[in-house]
Amino acid sequence: MTAPAVLSRRQMLARTGLGFGAVALADLLARDGRLAAAPPDPLAPKKPHFPAKARSVIWLFMHGGPSQVDTFDPKPALAKFDGQPPPAEYHGLKLQFTDPARQKLMASRMGFVRCGRSGLEMADAFEAFRGCADDVAVLRGVHHGVFNHTPGIYLMNTGHDRMGRPATGAWVTYGLGCEADDLPAFVVMNDGPLKPGAGVWGSGYLPAAHQGTNLRPGKAPIPNLAPPPELAGADQRRALDLAQRLNRRHADERDGDAQLEARIASYELAFRMQAAAPEATDLAREPRRVRDLYGGGFGEQCLIARRLVERGVRFVQIYHGCGGGGWDTHGGNYGGHLKLIRSIDRGCAGLLKDLKARGLLESTLVVWGGEFGRTPTTEGGDGRDHNPYGFSMWLAGGGVKGGRAVGGTDDLGFKAVRDPLHVHDLHATLLRLLGLDHRRLTYFHQGRPQRLTDVFGDHDIADRLTAG
Repeated sequence: MTAPAVLSRRQMLARTGLGFGAVALADLLARDGRLAAAPPDPLAPKKPHFPAKARSVIWLFMHGGPSQVDTFDPKPALAKFDGQPPPAEYHGLKLQFTDPARQKLMASRMGFVRCGRSGLEMADAFEAFRGCADDVAVLRGVHHGVFNHTPGIYLMNTGHDRMGRPATGAWVTYGLGCEADDLPAFVVMNDGPLKPGAGVWGSGYLPAAHQGTNLRPGKAPIPNLAPPPELAGADQRRALDLAQRLNRRHADERDGDAQLEARIASYELAFRMQAAAPEATDLAREPRRVRDLYGGGFGEQCLIARRLVERGVRFVQIYHGCGGGGWDTHGGNYGGHLKLIRSIDRGCAGLLKDLKARGLLESTLVVWGGEFGRTPTTEGGDGRDHNPYGFSMWLAGGGVKGGRAVGGTDDLGFKAVRDPLHVHDLHATLLRLLGLDHRRLTYFHQGRPQRLTDVFGDHDIADRLTAG
């Protein structure tokens, strides 16, 4: 007669009760420090290269390309030469003048007003935002050479005009990690589909843990986050622990599989987010006066952004004007911009005022702008075409001294001529304000160290923006 097999205590725990006994044992051993350490968290906070001005970023991206001469770059000469053909010297800018004789210079129908103590000029369509003029630095000489939307949006978001590269937010979280352990490091909100798709907030060749997490409008901002009723509380925790144990064994056999490591980390983050994400995006928790400060629509997204950075999220990007034409006003430029400005006015103002009141503006860099600007000439009678050769953006917070305009376009608003700032310089400046040297923030891929600014970029403007 064969003697019955004898199971060790570890085997018994692993084979009975669906293995939950082994899970409990692993937990006890981990608490006693008797298990091998888990791989480092790719999103754990990291020290910057040097002391930082900002700790987090909120980027307000105006999808479609807002017109600089109708927002933050007044051009009196356009009024003087309104209706005349553009000078021949501008025909070589590749602005797709199909018939330069018919594409006339078009003055802005916006009035411009001097705002705040600084007298910074902006379109009079901004009403609430005028009160923030002294906190804003307008960059009037931003430029690049990409004319079309999709490559332009990729360039502005990833530093390259084609897909497959990491987003700026992914680079920032790769360099600095995240101060929240129960929320994503990089969060994205949008009001419709982007022309290039979701790849603009992807992680590219960086570890997948650094890609953006898209929050959707409504009561369930992250789909499928809540567990089914039959799997909640302690039962879900035990099941997840078992799954993670099996995943870890699988990962140990496939060392260096970044996608697998990111998936394992995402399961654990998703569990923690089940409580944290609904709370962070629940605007009913805010006093009515705060919600009224921001307004609805875009303003609600700005309020969520404030709540997220307040809880340690590193990078929040809001895309406005997606789905329809948005800021891409090939026709009806004045009416389109008037409507769009009014739709973001309270949200932008509320965000800056609220951050400032809470002591968060100094540590939060707010960025505003699109993929390019628009021509100072007509298209289709009352529209404006794309113009990447000189356009405006603004920065606030993060140590940036407001109430100033930096750089400038020519007298008609065609191209950057004074202190021009290329997109690579903009990215280098953003990283500098976060305490990161764009030349040292690299990732080895395809045989060489890759970086957000490629082999370009100058961050000298960061020192000028923060100087008194």
